[in-house]
Amino acid sequence: MFESAELGHKIDKETFKAEEPKLRAALLETQELLRENGSFPVVILISGVDGSGKGETINVLYEWMDPRYMSTHAFYAPTAEERARPSMWRYWRALPPKGRIGIFAGSWYSQPIAERITNSLSRSDFDQRMDQLNRFEAMLVNEGALVLKFWIHLSKDAQRERLKAIEANPLTKWRVTKASWDRLKTYDKLQEVAGHLLRTSNTPWAPWIIVEGTDDRYRHLTVGKTILESLQKRLADKRDQNSPVAPPFSPRIDRLDVLSSLDMTQSLTKKVYETELSLWQGRLAELMRHPEFRKRALILAFEGSDAAGKGGAIRRITSAMDARQYQLVPVAAPTEEERAQPYLWRFWRHMPRLGRVVIFDRTWYGRVLVERVEGFCTDADWLRAYSEINDFEHDLWRAGGIVVKFWLQISDEEQLKRFDERAKIEHKRFKITEEDWRNREKAGAYHEAVCDMVDRTSSGTAPWTLVEANDKLFARIKILRTICERVEKELKVDPLKLSPVAPPKAVRAASSADAKVEEVSEAKESKTEATKESRADKAREAKAAKAREKARPAA
Repeated sequence: MFESAELGHKIDKETFKAEEPKLRAALLETQELLRENGSFPVVILISGVDGSGKGETINVLYEWMDPRYMSTHAFYAPTAEERARPSMWRYWRALPPKGRIGIFAGSWYSQPIAERITNSLSRSDFDQRMDQLNRFEAMLVNEGALVLKFWIHLSKDAQRERLKAIEANPLTKWRVTKASWDRLKTYDKLQEVAGHLLRTSNTPWAPWIIVEGTDDRYRHLTVGKTILESLQKRLADKRDQNSPVAPPFSPRIDRLDVLSSLDMTQSLTKKVYETELSLWQGRLAELMRHPEFRKRALILAFEGSDAAGKGGAIRRITSAMDARQYQLVPVAAPTEEERAQPYLWRFWRHMPRLGRVVIFDRTWYGRVLVERVEGFCTDADWLRAYSEINDFEHDLWRAGGIVVKFWLQISDEEQLKRFDERAKIEHKRFKITEEDWRNREKAGAYHEAVCDMVDRTSSGTAPWTLVEANDKLFARIKILRTICERVEKELKVDPLKLSPVAPPKAVRAASSADAKVEEVSEAKESKTEATKESRADKAREAKAAKAREKARPAA
């Protein structure tokens, strides 16, 4: 794997002096075209062995190019803040926007390499991690990014000599530490791990470029020219960078699907609702304070038909929590800043730390719903989004996140009724817009998109819960119960031993006569309690009077 990087590549001083000015001018010109074009970002990974010149190479790039449109991120051992979130969170936050260049000194490969060298990561787990990183980079490329990965290589002898030279120079001596010499002792293990990494993560969309680091001039020119040629080629390529990656959908011949099969008549009486609400809210509050929850995070995702009751359900959830423990994220059309990043970036930035909760009112599924139906993205974008979303949610789960997803479904008739009510009630008029009315005309397209979404993204670690929301009371209890049961399962705590919500059919079967009997019974109980209370008051008064009589002095 490293044979070509151990041949002793060198560039003489005269050649370098002749090539450098031309390369600098071309890089500046191309960087300006990239900024004006603004259609894709550039992600540059600089990795390699200690002492190979990674830092000097980055410094030269800053000297040759306009640093105002570049950013560099160095990643060391994760901080406490980073350890409390998914491992990819810190890299997502550092991604450059479109038209800019981001340089990663160390990258998402650094931690797996270190863990594999110390044998804290098995070979199979390492391979699985490489597969995940390959899919992550494929997502970046499909979102338009140009990903360039450089591995700066030195032979073992060359590394030893380079460390000695750096240490001998008073201006650079600080760069060589005891850890640098310790890592030289593990050189053979690093080469084994690095060789395997380069083979398994060398993809057509993000190949590794191995550069010999012994000669500074050779290294600088090689990296600079590779960046220049890659940028020029990409800027000149006017072809569509995306292509569909999902197989066609199976036709629903009998018109039976996950939405049409829902029983939309399910409902609860007010009395049952109030009882169940207090019980499940209490249980949710207990679970949020459970010691085991400090090791997990809860991500609640709400999607649904317009006017399906997402807001009301969310309020019943948040009222059971400490406001300092959760964050509510309403998702609307992306901002200019968000459009300059990969699609999932704006959701990654809100991921909670362990022991916290984030609630999304509308979610990352907008790409396969509204963007698909309204044509806000290409077919390739939403077709590949299914696998990207599955990877995203799996990353959250692997890092301790509990992902609970709800789709709230209401019938067309119930939706029309709620729209009319909102239009008439002063404090609810803001909830209804012209877009809501227009969306009703595309109900068929949204129905199909929702069914495809559930089929392709309901996984074992992040399953969909479809909520029959024609009756708001029933929907709220089902949502609360689902959250509690899922958290109980993930925390491995004993489930709450409660009688389940009254069967919907039994609730519907309750006659008005039964309700009347229940009201009469409650009235009698109330009257009996009042009588008992009155008698108790009279007895207390008589006892007090008798005591006063005894205390009166004799005449």
